[in-house]
Amino acid sequence: MLIQGLLNWLPLASLTFNAYKSDDDPLKKLGYLTPYSPAPAFHGVDAELPSDCSVNRVMLMHRHGSRGPEGETSQINSLVQTLKNGKDAIQNAHLPENLRFLKKGYESHLDPGKLTIIGRQQLFNHGVEFGLKYPNFDTDTLLSSDSQRVKDSMKFFGLGRFGLEIENKELLAVDDMPDLVSWITPWTSCPINGLHALAVVKGWTDSYLPDITKRLNELLPGVNLTDDDTHGALYACPYDLATGDESPWCDVFYADELADFEYEMDLAMNAGAYLAPNDVGRVMGSVFVNRLINRFTNASEEAPSLYLEFGHDITILVAMAAMDLNRDDPPLSSQGPPQYRKFRTSYQIPFAANMIWESFTCEESFDGPQIRLVLNDETYPLSTCAETREDRRYGTCSLDAFIQANQFSTNIKFGDDTWQAACGPNSEVLYVQ
Repeated sequence: MLIQGLLNWLPLASLTFNAYKSDDDPLKKLGYLTPYSPAPAFHGVDAELPSDCSVNRVMLMHRHGSRGPEGETSQINSLVQTLKNGKDAIQNAHLPENLRFLKKGYESHLDPGKLTIIGRQQLFNHGVEFGLKYPNFDTDTLLSSDSQRVKDSMKFFGLGRFGLEIENKELLAVDDMPDLVSWITPWTSCPINGLHALAVVKGWTDSYLPDITKRLNELLPGVNLTDDDTHGALYACPYDLATGDESPWCDVFYADELADFEYEMDLAMNAGAYLAPNDVGRVMGSVFVNRLINRFTNASEEAPSLYLEFGHDITILVAMAAMDLNRDDPPLSSQGPPQYRKFRTSYQIPFAANMIWESFTCEESFDGPQIRLVLNDETYPLSTCAETREDRRYGTCSLDAFIQANQFSTNIKFGDDTWQAACGPNSEVLYVQ
């Protein structure tokens, strides 16, 4: 009995330490600014469910597509101005091949915050792919956050999924809904104090940016780049990719320098998801988890079988944090990246990230209602509720086990003591993303 118990436990233990298959392309690892591509698969997890299983309910949460910069605009503009000021020095310098584009000058024409052409294409393509994967699922309503780029993303996804029939669908935003708190934008009712995140990130940028700045200034004598300029050049890489599929800046940096930049992105998001005081990130994510459970346990014949909803990177991350799906122990810190980490914004929330939750049943392979997460085209193992060998093999768990594993969320109600401790008494304060 003891031996059999250990045999049953070992596969589940290995799931806890499971890792993504390696991907050596540095342009697929630019943090939450990464252009969309399917996530690397997890070792040992089957992508397809057994043939005797059928999906009966689907809930999609989709991040908007590639956009122009927001808070990073100042660093990019600083870079452009410094290069203009150093134009003569650049013309007189003997530059390596990957910097010769500067002889012609570098201008940034990025449209702050708006969905780009590539962002539109991402969402349209995803709508087509979703329709091919779930052809028998339909809905009359699509829901987005109130951000214009998210509304636009919803429309382009809808065009891909429904074609001109999208004109007959109801496209709603969270302000149109009667809910006290939105599972798409919970931060509007639960503001995050970002000071801790800023401190953690600054500790890391102070450690890695100066070395890059020194290297670039040796290649560009007389230009006098600052660390802010270097930061602007790093941001220019993914934002150029967001608008034109290529960037000269991406070739300027070594792979390890881009890896440091990726870790900066991870630290910023991790601090909000896991390290904020009073578990505020996970408390926000509980709203999504409770909505998911309510939908998947609703046995009414009138209950919709498909939910199509559109939000932000934070929407996905706080939901995953509430479920403890990507928590690192010890937590990420400004001391530098660990050899392995679960929290990877490049793979979990790139531009146009999509989190698809499936409820399914099987004739023999599983007993009772089951649940699965497909994150960015790959099954993401539900390790916190996995109980059987089949769970390990397919990354799934029973709906009952999922509910049991998520008591952190099911024990929280909007406005209760836990909510108030995390979010404060003022539910009208907005968190600016």
